[in-house]
Order: sequence, then structure tokens, then C-alpha cells
Amino acid sequence: MTDGDSVDASENDGSPNAPVLALTARAEEVLNAHSRTRGLIASLPRVDTSPLRIALTGPYSAGKSTLIAALLRLPPAAVGELVDAAPKTHEPTPYEWNGVTLVDLPGTLSGIDEHSAAARRGVRGADALVIVTTSELPGEAETRAILRTLDADGFADRSVVVVNKMNAENSDRDVILDEVRRRLGPFADRVPIVPADARDYVDAVNDPALPAAQRESLVAESGIDALTAELRRITALGVSGVRPKAQAFELLRVLEDAERQWVLNGEELDAAETARKAEESISRAKERVRSALERESEVVASRITTAGDRAAAGVSEKDGIVPAHVARAVQEELERASTEFDARFSTSVRTAFDALVAEYGTGVPEPESWVNGVEAPDPTIDASPGDASPLAQGAKEAAKKAAKAGEWIGKVADGGSGPGSAASAVVDKLSRNRVGQKILDAGEKVSDGVGKFKPWGKTKAAGKVAGAAGKVRWALTVMGPLTDLASVAQDQNKRMAVNRRRKQIRNHFDEEAREQRTSLTAAGERYLSEWIAEVERSLSDLMERGLKIKTEREAALTKIKGLRDEAEKLVGPTR
Repeated sequence: MTDGDSVDASENDGSPNAPVLALTARAEEVLNAHSRTRGLIASLPRVDTSPLRIALTGPYSAGKSTLIAALLRLPPAAVGELVDAAPKTHEPTPYEWNGVTLVDLPGTLSGIDEHSAAARRGVRGADALVIVTTSELPGEAETRAILRTLDADGFADRSVVVVNKMNAENSDRDVILDEVRRRLGPFADRVPIVPADARDYVDAVNDPALPAAQRESLVAESGIDALTAELRRITALGVSGVRPKAQAFELLRVLEDAERQWVLNGEELDAAETARKAEESISRAKERVRSALERESEVVASRITTAGDRAAAGVSEKDGIVPAHVARAVQEELERASTEFDARFSTSVRTAFDALVAEYGTGVPEPESWVNGVEAPDPTIDASPGDASPLAQGAKEAAKKAAKAGEWIGKVADGGSGPGSAASAVVDKLSRNRVGQKILDAGEKVSDGVGKFKPWGKTKAAGKVAGAAGKVRWALTVMGPLTDLASVAQDQNKRMAVNRRRKQIRNHFDEEAREQRTSLTAAGERYLSEWIAEVERSLSDLMERGLKIKTEREAALTKIKGLRDEAEKLVGPTR
């Protein structure tokens, strides 16, 4: 607000304006951090012990200069020199009065932009205001300006409203004052309203021919003495009582200006908008895939649980085994669950990819084919002693065959990756196995028929075959408690044993469901993150400049907002 190249709050520790100066010092660091806001540093409030500044503001021809002449009790020649010209005041003009500085500001609403700008600067540099209007009453534009000054600029408790030219003909004082109060709204009870006529006062005190009684009457009715009393009341606390509030509001205004400096336009706005839209597009793609991942992994978990219920329900009450056809049906259900998860999850990724390509062209990298790399944990249920019944033995043999198929398929899954692998040979081997044929024909995702491999995207054939083989191995492992079936034929309480067996199977499948849901989600997230990273790299040239501007802007605005919040506390609830 005044001279000084830097803020020195340490010299003011304990003084009323120490908090605002300390906050200003921090604001200076923030504003100095970027060229956009560096120029505002000179507007920050500084250590200032100069006399209080009371600015007179209002529309041109409202009589501000005449009011100052009246307050200064100038002689006739000086009065004429002060009030002559039209518009009368071009620049803020200071006058010393009773230990304070009265500042005559250029008139507003004159149609001269330079005058309005100078008046605005003068208001920002003032400790208190005399807001001047006339008995003709302020119009809508003037009323808005007054309310802004009292509210946003924080002068509600540091102002006097003067209604000048009140002794004009056909002026009803009470009606005019009531209307002024109505237009001030919530500030009518906080801001003194002084009816005045500065011209009558100047004429009265400078007319030697005027009778003393008439002079005394004109002086009393002019309101200048009442205005003088209000100004003395405002300034009674002195610099230390008024200026800290003024400085706090000025700091707020500087910070608001700093925020406006970060309003982007032109090429910068275009770059930031491009980056923003790309970020939003990428974010939408991620959320679509993530939503599908969570949904489909939950579906897999539910199907595992349901399969466990089916297996448990199939336990024979006669000898405690799961019939082979039930075990096969459960295995097939698990294989379908895995295959359908892969298909639906891959579809969601493909949909997201297609949406990005539609926006940004073929430069968007195609995702690698999803390969379910989730490892099924080892069976957790120990086999119970069985009997030698033909049914139990048959079930065990079926389980052993399934296990052998799973072992072979496991070898395929472990050895089918890497460039140059013989995918056709793998397909040929699978085509000779019933389970392998099933894999190859499932949804035609792997082949267009036995022996004819159908790749998707850039994924190696062997990788896809290995992934498909892994589904069967996974299903067999999940079925761990069924691969060595327990007999309860010798148990004295068969029903209790059967129920324990059923519960054991359900618990196992429930645990598998939880683990598979977690594992699938984690694997899908890793896959998604890798692809999104590729997408971001592919669009980096498009986004780089905008992201830099956006990042700088958000960081700066966050710091400025933090300072504003603290400044709001300093100005208190009067705002």
C-alpha cells in the first residue's frame, strides 16, 4: 500500500498489523514463484506508519471536491481553484486535514475509463472512505458500486455515506434518507448516513455580507460538522486501529488479482483444454474397464461359490463321495466362468480402446491380449481315508485322469510363451485331447476350428494357447477337494460325516472364491495400468504442454487459496 520493497513482519511483532504482514510475506513468496503473478508483489501491503488515508469516492459532479473545500474551510479563491474543471478531478489528490490525509478521487460513472481506474486504485489504497452521492439519489449502477465497496471491499465499518446537495429545492430530506437506507440494504444500520450541502457551507462561511444568524443556520444545516464528527469517530483509533483491517482486505484483493492472472486464454487455454479432455478420456477408459473388472471378478467368485454348493450337495450320503458326473459338471462350470470372464473383460478393454481411437486416431496403442495369469493355490483340504467300494474307486480314477489332464495342460501353460514358439504344434496337441478340443472351440476365441489358430491383436499365438490351457489347470486346482474323494462308509454316524464333508467342500470353494476375486482384480488392475501407461505415453506430445500449464496452475491456485482462507480469517466476520 505504501513504499517498501519487502515485507518485514519481524519489526511489528505484537502490533495489530503483525499477522497480516506475516501473511503478506508468505504471499510474496507465492506470487514471486511465477512470472504471471510476480508483478502483483508491488501491490502487497507493507509496513506503513503514515497518516490515515480517507478517500472521497462517488460519481463525477457529486460534489466531492466541494466537500473537501468545506472540511478544509478554504478561502474563496482556494475553493474556486479546487472545484473548477469538468470532470473536476483527474488523479487522486491528497489534502492534509486534522492529522489524516483526505484523498479526492476522480469521479466514477463519467464515461472516462482512466478516471474509473484511478478511482478504483484510490479506493484500494484507502484506510477509510467517504462515499458521496446526492439528493437526486444513486442510480442502479451507482448503488451496485456502493454495495460492492461496502461488502466485497470491506469498508462497511470504515465508511460514511454523504448525501450531498440536500438543500436543493423540492428536496424532502426524510424521503430521500429513507430511500438511501433502502438502497443500502443490510448495511443501512452499519454505515452512518450524513445529509449535507457542501456548497451552502462554503458560501455561508465565505460570504461576509451574510448575517451571523443566517450563516450559523446554513452551517448547521450543511451537515459538515456532522461529517467532521463521523470522520473523527472513524479515525479515533489511529493508524494501528484502522490500518490492519485495510491491509487485510488489500491482501485479499491482491490474492484475488493473482487468481485472475491464472485465467487461461488463447493457445494456453487450448493446450490446457486438450490435456484436460485427454485426461478425462483416459480416465473414462480406466473406469469402464475397472468397473467391468470388479463386476466380472465378482461374477466369477459367485460362480465358484455356486459350484461349491453344487459339489457339496452332490456328496453321496451312502459313501460320502462326489459322483463323477457332478465333479465333471462342476469342472465345466469353473472353466466356463474363467472363459467368460476373459471374454467379457477383454471386451471391456476393447471397447475402451475403440473409444480412444475414435477420439485420438490409430496412434493409440492396442492393448495386448488379456492372459489370465492368476495362479490357483494348491488344494487346502487333506484327503480322508477312503474305502474300496467300486463307486469310490471309479470316482478316484476319474479324478486321477482329470489330474493328469491338468498336469499336461499345466506344462503347456508354462511352456507356451515367448517369441517364435510353435503355436501350431501346441494347437495340434490340444486337438488330440478332449479337454484341449474344448478349449480350442470355446467361443472361437482361440481358433476357427481345430488346427487353425486365430490370433487377436499383436499377441503371440502360443501365449493365447497357454492362457487357455491355464483355465483348465486353474479349474482342476480349485476342485482340489474333489480329486481325492473321501469315503465315510465306515463312519458310525454317516450323516454327521457327510455334513462335515459338505461343509468342508463349501468352505474350500468359498475361500477359493474370495482368493480368485482378489487375484483377478489385482491382475486386471496390473494389466490395465500397463496399457493406460502406454496410452499416456502415446498421447504425451499432445498433452505435455497442457499438462505442464495445468499442473503449474493447480499448484499455484492451491497455494493462493490457502492464503486467501487465512486472510479471510484476519478480516473477520465483518465482511
